[in-house]
Order: sequence, then structure tokens, then C-alpha cells
Amino acid sequence: MRALILSASFGSGHHQANGAVDAALRGMGVQLRARHADFLTYVNPVERAVTAGTYAAWLRYAPGIYRAFYNWTDRESEPRALTSTFGWLGLRGMLRDVRELRPHVVVSSYPTPVALAHTARRRLGADFLNALVVTDYRIHHHWARPEAELLMVPTAEARAQMERWRIPPERVVVTGIPIAPAFRALVGADRAALREKHGLRPDQPLLLVSGGGTGTYRALGPLLEELAGLGRPVQVLVLAGARERGVRRVGGATLHGLGFREDFPELLAAADLVVGKAGGLTVAEATALGVPLVAYDPIPGQEEHNADYLVRHGAALWPRTRAEVRGAVLRALDEEERARLSANARALGVPDAADRVAGALLRALGRG
Repeated sequence: MRALILSASFGSGHHQANGAVDAALRGMGVQLRARHADFLTYVNPVERAVTAGTYAAWLRYAPGIYRAFYNWTDRESEPRALTSTFGWLGLRGMLRDVRELRPHVVVSSYPTPVALAHTARRRLGADFLNALVVTDYRIHHHWARPEAELLMVPTAEARAQMERWRIPPERVVVTGIPIAPAFRALVGADRAALREKHGLRPDQPLLLVSGGGTGTYRALGPLLEELAGLGRPVQVLVLAGARERGVRRVGGATLHGLGFREDFPELLAAADLVVGKAGGLTVAEATALGVPLVAYDPIPGQEEHNADYLVRHGAALWPRTRAEVRGAVLRALDEEERARLSANARALGVPDAADRVAGALLRALGRG
């Protein structure tokens, strides 16, 4: 089976979801010839600066502007001058890949390439399944792609939201957000044994900071200061996006600046809490392992809705101000409260989501 698998480097979650789908298809015995492509490599440097550069600048310096943009575009009446670009921006690269690969399926984990694939299909007279994997817990208007024959969404709530955007319900399948097989293998793992393996103390709470890997999480410094001042000793893991490497003691916190780690799934499974951003993949991974979140300063728009989804289902706390962070983390570390949050998180988790996505693709292709 030939598959063109598309992501976009607005954070790393889209790439991770696609890797999980690739692994799931191969795990089902599919002889897969896959080409992974980043939508941002299809556009020229000027277009990349306007799209990715503006997004990064808004998150770092003016998140309120990004929130306004998110809300402004979350309506059917958004200007066609914007939505019409989806069908041609980066078209040369899409046409090249479709010509060369002749895919049976184009799978996107970001909405824009779905429209682009549709244009390429019409231009070339190609025949492939145009599929979308949604990696947020709420359906913004841009996710509701009428060009897709198959839309795979994280929850029944998201499926209903697709219907409100008038996407035919027979095209929408609830799968969960696909995560790497390593997370599924760690469901129910012994946290104490994992901590011993990684040289972490079993007798102190372990907090894993979700700060993203792009360096745009403005709240990282203030958040670490609050975790250092909890009034009780804690261990804090800072992975991708860590500004300082190594182990250091700040207040009552032992900070482990780790950077990118291949063994991230084990570190997450060892943690008591995730604290920080609420990206779609982070939420999917944490809930699969039953690790609660304390969401702080999530990206406006999509991550705020992800955090809201968790809070409504009793799987997270969301302090809205820095002054509330300390109390929220201490509350989440209370034994009874953490047990409640963890059980609710586990109830939301879909550890086999990648297999569900792979199965939906194969059925739509008549191969399942």
C-alpha cells in the first residue's frame, strides 16, 4: 500500500501522530510504502515565514492576537481570501509527491493538506483516499474538511461537532488520537520500578513539565519557580524545550533538564502529574497512562479547549493565574484527589487509537 502521510511543523504532535499510524499499519502486516512529508516544506521561504513565523511570533509575544485569530476563523463566514489559500499554497510540492508516489491514500494530521490533496487529485486525475486525523479535542472550523472522505476524530463529542459543521456523519469515525505503541505497552506499568530505572526517587512526587519543543512556551520560567516553591520536595522533569541541561536544586524542587528523550514514554508513565501545556498528543499520551494534568497557560484556542475537555471530565485542574498554580499542584498531589483525577484520565484514554485509525483506513480502502 502506498501512502503519502502529511504533517505540519506547528509543534511536534502532528509528526508523532503520523509516526504512530505508520507503525500501526505495519504492525497489522500491511506492506507499506510510505512517504512522510511536512506541509511547510511544500511552501517557499516567504510563505513559510508568513505562516509558521507569524504563528510562532504570536504565541511568544502576543498570544491574545492568536486567540482572536483562532476565534475569528472559527466560523463558516470567515473570509474566502483566507480559506481559498488552502487549495493552492504549497501545491507544487503536493503535485510532485502525488505524481511520484501514486498513493492509494493521503493521510493528513493537519487540516490544510487535505484541501491541497484535493486540488492535486483534481489536477492530476489521481484516485486516492483523502483522509484526516484530527489531533485536537475540539473541532475548529478548519478541521471540518469537506474534501476528506474519511475524518478520524478523538471523541464522540468531536464527532457531533463535525456534524454541526455539516460534515456527513458516515465520513466521521471516532478513533482517539494516535499515539506511539510504547505508550500502550506501558499501561499499568510499575511506576516505582520505572523511577528506579531512571535514577529517580520513589519517595518524592514526580512532575513532568509539558512545555512543547518549539521554545514558544512563555510560562516555562514562571511555572518552574512556582514548582520550586510548593513547600514540599518534588522532582521535576523538563524535556524538550529545556533551557538548562543537567540536575539542579531550586527551592524544594530537584529540576532535571533532560531535553529530547527517546525514553519519554517511560518517564511519563513514571510521573504523578503532567504540568503545563495541553497539546493534543500530550493529552492523548497522558490519559492513556492515567496521568492527570495541571494545565497552565495552554496555547490560546486549541489547547485551551483541550484543557477544558479534561477539566469537564474530571481528569485535570486548570489554574488560570500564576497565583493559583501552587494550590492546584498541591491539590492534585493529594492522595485521594490524585487517585480521582487519575481514574478519570484513564477513562478518557485510548491506548489503541493508532490501531483504530489504521483499521478505519484499511476498511475505507476495502482492505480491512
